[in-house]
Amino acid sequence: MTVRAESAGGRPRAPGGAWYTRTPEEVVAAFGVDPAVGLSAARAAELLTAHGPNALPEEKPTPAWRRFLAQYRSYMQIVLLAAAVVSLLIREWTTAILLIVLTLLNAVVGLRQEGKAESAMNALQSMLKATARVRRDGAEAEIPAEQLVVGDVVLIAAGDQVGADGRIIEASALQIDESALTGESVPAAKDSGTLAGSLPAPGDRTNMAFMNTPVTHGSGVLVVTATGSGTELGKISGMLSATEKEVPPLTKELDTLTLWITAAAGLTMIVMFALGRQRDQEWDVLFVSAVSLAIAAIPEALPTVTQAILSVGSLNLAKRNAIVKELPSVETLAFTSAINSDKTGTLTMNQMTAVEVLSPTDRYTVSGTGYGLEGRIHHAAGSSAGIEDAILPYVVASDAKLVDGAVVGDPTEGALLVLAHKAGLDVDATRESLPRLATLPFDPGYKLMATFNAARDASGRQVVRCFVKGAVPAVVARAATALAAGETVPWDAALAARAEEQTERMGGEGRRVMAAATRDLDPAGFDPEGDLLAYVTELRMTSLVGMVDPPREEAKAAVADARAGHIRVRMVTGDDVTTGAAIARQLGIPGEAVLGADFAALSEEEQIARIDGIGVVGRVAPEHKVLLADTLKKRGDVVAMTGDGVNDAPAIKAADIGIAMGSGTDVAKNAGRMILSDDNFATIVYAVEQGRRIYDNLTKYIRFVLLLLVTFVLTFLGATVFNIAAGEPFTPPQVLWIHFVVNASFGFALGFDRESPGLMRRTPRPRGESVLTRPVLVTVALGGLAITVVLLGLITLGKAHFDSVETGRSIAFTAFALCLIVAAFECRSETESVLTASTFDSKQMNWVALAQFVLAVLVTQMDGFQRLLGTTEIDARQFGWALLAAVALLLLWELGKLVARRSRGT
Repeated sequence: MTVRAESAGGRPRAPGGAWYTRTPEEVVAAFGVDPAVGLSAARAAELLTAHGPNALPEEKPTPAWRRFLAQYRSYMQIVLLAAAVVSLLIREWTTAILLIVLTLLNAVVGLRQEGKAESAMNALQSMLKATARVRRDGAEAEIPAEQLVVGDVVLIAAGDQVGADGRIIEASALQIDESALTGESVPAAKDSGTLAGSLPAPGDRTNMAFMNTPVTHGSGVLVVTATGSGTELGKISGMLSATEKEVPPLTKELDTLTLWITAAAGLTMIVMFALGRQRDQEWDVLFVSAVSLAIAAIPEALPTVTQAILSVGSLNLAKRNAIVKELPSVETLAFTSAINSDKTGTLTMNQMTAVEVLSPTDRYTVSGTGYGLEGRIHHAAGSSAGIEDAILPYVVASDAKLVDGAVVGDPTEGALLVLAHKAGLDVDATRESLPRLATLPFDPGYKLMATFNAARDASGRQVVRCFVKGAVPAVVARAATALAAGETVPWDAALAARAEEQTERMGGEGRRVMAAATRDLDPAGFDPEGDLLAYVTELRMTSLVGMVDPPREEAKAAVADARAGHIRVRMVTGDDVTTGAAIARQLGIPGEAVLGADFAALSEEEQIARIDGIGVVGRVAPEHKVLLADTLKKRGDVVAMTGDGVNDAPAIKAADIGIAMGSGTDVAKNAGRMILSDDNFATIVYAVEQGRRIYDNLTKYIRFVLLLLVTFVLTFLGATVFNIAAGEPFTPPQVLWIHFVVNASFGFALGFDRESPGLMRRTPRPRGESVLTRPVLVTVALGGLAITVVLLGLITLGKAHFDSVETGRSIAFTAFALCLIVAAFECRSETESVLTASTFDSKQMNWVALAQFVLAVLVTQMDGFQRLLGTTEIDARQFGWALLAAVALLLLWELGKLVARRSRGT
């Protein structure tokens, strides 16, 4: 009778437990399939129709017109557009056109940035263009992988891509590279055995194969247990679609700033209209004044200046291998207080390196890192004349090659070949002198590899020599003797205990330990076609070797720099916690090491309470990485997440600043906001430092522009209340001149200012903390009020003493420009005095200040400027009044900074 267990959705499920807990016989019985025959074509077609193709959901692109209109959701765009509409109604054509062009410019820039970030889900979809070899109706056939259905019998071999998730029912030396899915740095050995216990991480399911993972060695047969969205890759796709990207902090700040300024301008307009109608002013005059106020209160140049500063910052980062996909991410870097970093390839070199060799009597240390041949072997202890015999099995029982500094084949075997080169062995000549007769490939069942080679013993007699390398317990269990200082000695309890002790020691140091052994066989009794494993007994142990994926040297310094900048670094890895903890100690990453599953099992309160003491999270699944980022965000951190694999993509997208490795998958790159083309952790810390500098400079500019806006609002309000210049202290052209010539110029100068001293020693701004702090608000309020009093006073002075509002307005216009020069220098620091030599350490600021001073003189002296801006000529005495206003502002501001320094005790 055919037995099939159905889930609620109609897809077969494992009877009595997960598929990895069931035997191969139980699995095929559940699907009602004969592994030798496979599904019938009719049954496959039926399942394909019922459950759909083996594909991930594709994200539909948003039409271009909708993405364009979405750019007008920002408060700044709405206010600019409203001002443009009002300008059209009162026939201020030039002003209206300028405002509309500004909104279009902002929309186009935003649209371009959006277009650079492709969908990570669609990148996942593009990975699945593969074929699969299946058994259907008793015959083998090659079909597109998207036509696979649950119950299909699939054949896989080295070079194939696994087309769907499946339970392995046959395996021969099968190894699959699951690094993109699990983060583990070496291919996973697979077998058909049965696992027990609760749900292990994908990397621990040794009898399962997963969609889109390449087979690197051996062959196997699997039964498809999940397709499309039901696969591990499908679950990641679901997490990607459910994860929303965070709005960058600066965007929130600008929105808040726009709302406050708009509210203040709106209140001023109400007062303006109420008082104006009470004084019988005409509606058209009031509308012109209202538009002037709207233009004055809106920081028109702010989006453009901000985009330019961020763009130049992103170009500078790109020169240092940090490619920013979305400009707001540059300033998000400044807030980063936690970095969750992948281990392999980011903190480490992703190149296995042999660092220690132990024979029964000798110990050797090995210098050099990675696959470079530089380095030497140091004989640390013992009496042997050489190391060659101890490491010979690693060279012979190997299929890897070194080509131009790169490994072709298994990375662990490559590290052992580098060891041989450092020992002076000619690998090619050694292999040629020992012709291979047969090979026993590595299998996870017996955890070793052996080759059988033609050789001669010490007496010159022809023998078949068995060379073995593999896991220490597997090799030691088959040992009978050992090679000690060139002599064969019994493998006794003392040697076995020493091997166990040294293996534990090196394992605790994060090293992968392998053992090597040999055995000579009589050629007459050797059958190369027989049971080769039966010959791997009574071995002669030659050595143990400890290998490690070494930390990057620059990563150590970068971690120290991050800690000095109050940024907490955590290692998030698919490897085991012991290896992760050992590497973390070498890098200077503090904290305990925990399993991802153990952290996920905690309550939310326990997770938040414990997260600060955790430095390493091992054996992580994709959902664990997302959980870690979410937990840190809940406690107030701004989180950066690095990664390169498909399994990293959801967490990269969920983080405040997702960072993908340049050598990683397209899925990770498309999910991230930044790409490291050199895969180097040190580049992340450099990017954070640059992000802090850019954001610090942006805050200088925000202080400056906020002062400008407060001054405009208070000046128009004061002019309305006291009926100065008919409620219009400045005309629209004069307002636009201040915004785009004075404000924008100083905006660029402040945005590209020198780095403030001690910037990387500051504590990052907490999540949600506004740049509009109390000291900043007090400063701009008092500064704006002081300038307002001066400007309104000068306009009144012009009317009273020179019988001309235009003259008073021209004096005030000049004074405003001069006061803004003072304000720009003062805004470089909240507390530091400008009465020092360091005030002039920025060439940009110096040149802009000089240019603005010259323009402040020319706008009232040259006929072209007079006609453009509606100014009148002022004499030297009148210019002196304007200059006196700037000097008074300087003295008042310096007095305020002195009080601030004393109150802070600095």
